[in-house]
Amino acid sequence: MSSHIKLFIPGPIEVSEKTFRAMCAPMIGHRGGEFKKLYAGIQPRLQELFGTKRPVFLSTSSAWGVMEGSIRNLTKKKVLNAMCGAFSDKWFDVSQRCGKEAGALQVPWGSAVLPDLVREALSTGEYDSFTLIHNETSCGVRNPLREIAAVLRDFPDVMFIVDSVSSFSTEAIPMDELGIDVLLTGSQKALAMPPGLALFSVSERAMQRAATVPDRGYYFDFVEFAKNQEQDMTPSTPVIPLINALASKLDDIFTEGVEARHARHAALNAQVHDWVKARGFDFFAPEGYRSVSLTCVKNNREVDVAAWIKNLREKHRFVIDGGYGKIKGKTFRISNMGDETHETIAELLAALDDTL
Repeated sequence: MSSHIKLFIPGPIEVSEKTFRAMCAPMIGHRGGEFKKLYAGIQPRLQELFGTKRPVFLSTSSAWGVMEGSIRNLTKKKVLNAMCGAFSDKWFDVSQRCGKEAGALQVPWGSAVLPDLVREALSTGEYDSFTLIHNETSCGVRNPLREIAAVLRDFPDVMFIVDSVSSFSTEAIPMDELGIDVLLTGSQKALAMPPGLALFSVSERAMQRAATVPDRGYYFDFVEFAKNQEQDMTPSTPVIPLINALASKLDDIFTEGVEARHARHAALNAQVHDWVKARGFDFFAPEGYRSVSLTCVKNNREVDVAAWIKNLREKHRFVIDGGYGKIKGKTFRISNMGDETHETIAELLAALDDTL
């Protein structure tokens, strides 16, 4: 039996041998010509994925670094945090820990943040920045990004900060078209890379705002990123092996085709959804607001999720997630993001049947 446990959790997810091999390229200096060529070479494809003409910055951190950095760079008055699950709830806590005035736009876990709620909160005039997690990984909720973006257009002084950590590259998120001021993601979810690299882009107006904020720090200072970007460099020492992996992954994505990649994720997600319904389970998120990269399943059959996952791991060398935070055991999560195929998802679902 293989010692390798294949991950079908919502992150980190399975990483291909090709991606690992790319990380083993000889080390280069991060201020030399080889690195500048590597960095500049991936920009056009990153810009296409982000749907932007703006530079795409690389941060040696988890996405949380940029999530915190966005608050520090862009909030002068007060930030509104949309909250619908564990990670979006945490963003409110992070805002307060940064010493910023913050408001909580809270909906129950499993519910989506609706545009009318955003409009009502922003109409108070209290806020100059707004955070949204597009795809709330903890409970499988996909917030209506395009509709919320339409609301934000009526509030031109409010910076629109979007986390796409578990949705990036699974569907189109056209940053410039939607008027997003910061679009950020991480390496370990749909990009199917190891953790440790965050990617983000910043609008021109957000960069202008950041330049006026005195206490934005250094490591995640947007102005520092922009200065270094002009020379195809990063402000501090980058995680070069992961950038090599990113270049390899971009080759994979554009060989498959971006639209084909989106269609594949939608088809695999539907494959999991068909299994959920056929087995008598329910969904934690409502119809119309469900993630396309993972499925959060309501444990309405009251199975012993922990025992099920243990059996799945021991017998088939697969692992799914047993629910996050306060919904642990009441839900379980199945990822279909990254490099998965119809065949690999079918193999997982058969194994789930066998151990259920």
